[in-house]
Amino acid sequence: MAKRKLSKRQAWRITKIQQERSERANKKEEQIHEELEGSDLGPEQSGLVIAHFGTQVLVEGENGEQKRCHMRANLGGLVTGDSVVWRIGNDEHGVVVARNERASELRRPNMYGELKSVAANIDYMVIVVAPEPHAHRNLIDRYLVAAEMSGIEPILCLNKTDLINGENQEHFLHLVHDYESIGYGFIQASNKIENGLDNLKTFLKDRISVFVGQSGVGKSSIISTLLPDEDIRVGALSEQSRKGKHTTTTATLFHFPSGGDLIDSPGIREFGLWHMEEHEVLEGFKEFKPFIGMCKFRDCKHNAEPGCAIKQALEDGHISERRFDSYLQIIESLDDVAMRPHP
Repeated sequence: MAKRKLSKRQAWRITKIQQERSERANKKEEQIHEELEGSDLGPEQSGLVIAHFGTQVLVEGENGEQKRCHMRANLGGLVTGDSVVWRIGNDEHGVVVARNERASELRRPNMYGELKSVAANIDYMVIVVAPEPHAHRNLIDRYLVAAEMSGIEPILCLNKTDLINGENQEHFLHLVHDYESIGYGFIQASNKIENGLDNLKTFLKDRISVFVGQSGVGKSSIISTLLPDEDIRVGALSEQSRKGKHTTTTATLFHFPSGGDLIDSPGIREFGLWHMEEHEVLEGFKEFKPFIGMCKFRDCKHNAEPGCAIKQALEDGHISERRFDSYLQIIESLDDVAMRPHP
């Protein structure tokens, strides 16, 4: 059924109501800021955003104390993982007065297709693969491109190693070898083997990490083992929100008992390759980088053009046939998305 077209007056009234709601919300927020700024605030101190609650964030100070904080309007958006400067206020709230520069940034498209930050200052993107479901190399490459373009070091984690047997062992030996030869690290893990996560625990210590990978590879099981009290921690954050755990947005930061931090949310765990330009995908294949910009033609598509440095590198064995085919598949998928009708 066709949508009913609004009259000019109806459209004007809807717009006016939305503007009035926005103005009331802004006025209320300004009033809160004025009250906070007018109260006795403590000295400036460093902190870390560990959760987000609408117009407020939960900040952890250097002494481990956590405080709900308002944000000054000129800060822009804050996300979990942001390093901030804040001042403690009364028993209820503090104020974030500055945000430090981000070392890395994980972004996802929102419902309007706009790229929005969801987490910051991540050291490692742990890309989890497993014998079941099958580890598709093109999907792995998509995660690697996303990590490279986010400024986050990707680490491949082969989970469920207890499922490796005589039938699939050779496949995974080749898989590990191929990615290690490019320069990517591989960590093996299993919840079914005693001490099967020790290497992963050691690697994540003193770093901020996120876990990504296709559904079923065991990300949640690994996280549950590394964070045995995660449900308790989520409950504590929910109590601070006073509205239940669903008031947090996108991501929460947890501390591993063995050291290191995890920024986690269902959206991050199923994180995929967002919309990119072709040149960004090209730069996301790290072994391609020495040959970028060396083609005969500036607008080279690296397909059938003469004098293509990427194709020459392929022929010379500097780039594998499999990775080049994977690159072409990703480019083709971007074209497919661009050709889809928008709502």
